[in-house]
Amino acid sequence: MTQLPYEGLRVVEFTHMVMGPTCGMVLGDLGAEIIKVEPPMGDNTRRLLGSGAGFYPLFNRNKKSLVLDLQSPEGREAVLRLIATADVVSENFKPGTMKKLGLDFESLKKLNPRLIHVSHKGFLPGPYDHRTALDEVVQMMGGLAYMTGRPGDPLRAGSSVNDIMGGLFGAIGVMAALSAREKTGEGCEVQSSLFENNVFLVAQHMMQFAVTGKPAAPMPDRISSWGIYDVFQVDGGEQIFLAVVSDTQWSIFCEAFGYQDLKADARLMGNNHRVRARDWLIPLLRERLATQKAADLAELFERHGLPFAPITKPHELLEDPHLCATGGLAPITLPDGERAGETAQTVLLPLALGGERLGVRRSPPRLGEHSDELLTSLGYTPQEAAQLSRTVLKAD
Repeated sequence: MTQLPYEGLRVVEFTHMVMGPTCGMVLGDLGAEIIKVEPPMGDNTRRLLGSGAGFYPLFNRNKKSLVLDLQSPEGREAVLRLIATADVVSENFKPGTMKKLGLDFESLKKLNPRLIHVSHKGFLPGPYDHRTALDEVVQMMGGLAYMTGRPGDPLRAGSSVNDIMGGLFGAIGVMAALSAREKTGEGCEVQSSLFENNVFLVAQHMMQFAVTGKPAAPMPDRISSWGIYDVFQVDGGEQIFLAVVSDTQWSIFCEAFGYQDLKADARLMGNNHRVRARDWLIPLLRERLATQKAADLAELFERHGLPFAPITKPHELLEDPHLCATGGLAPITLPDGERAGETAQTVLLPLALGGERLGVRRSPPRLGEHSDELLTSLGYTPQEAAQLSRTVLKAD
């Protein structure tokens, strides 16, 4: 692609953790210049361990890092100069923080009427907006943990689903605001939130109740919509997910495995019949398939166009043949930690434009990597930029 859609768009972000950085990553992958304003100590996610160790390197590619002390008059002056040149400001601080800094939408639109201001919060304005929210908090209060776990055992989803999707909806809001600005010439405020995002994720279960009058059962305890839609344990203790979701697939499945008795059984003629027969059909299939090898089942299902899936661990996807062949992974240089300077594979956005994947133009930036470049572009002399950087380092 000769030109990315948002080339020439300048986004200034005051973000940390996952939600806000995801919004900036999406816009950055689409070509925007993303300037990440960091405090003297840097984004705290640079130093996270365990399950948070991948946050910073994943969600901060295609960005520049500018370090400023927003508590100092010099830092606030510099950031206001920067925002005057921006199209978008993105933030996910606690409610009220940006207003205290004079960086809320009402203040900034006086400086830059065309500015789009996107806020990523726990809740949209309302009775809950004073609460401190986390992904797991809203999964618990928003029905997702109830649906994921077994009855009486609520369980969070195995990914930062609300943070990531909240950032995606923030980016969608920015795109809509940019389109509106082309017509009106004015910017606007965009708001995205964790709780409302989570409610959207469980909306299908809410609608199920509205349609049927029956509450949705947790996914492990639900009545499946399909006769065969299960994980099977097979030879050697391996597991594989197998699905047969239509009458055509049922016929193919029975022929492929030589199950003529099941194909001829009137109790299994249609999908709804097979759903009603699951209490005896699934145990029977588990018994028949138990001696098969997972690889042989996968080969047979793939050959006949039937749905199947190996049970894969996330780190194994780094060597997935499809991702490797289609350019779904790309190298970055790690900016922090014990492996700083080393190369790792990152996951690209799951879309293609004009047949091309949106790649990595910049590895996640080192702290303050672009401070001098950006400050001089704002009219600071090299000496003034260096002095401002020294002030920041001193504040650190």
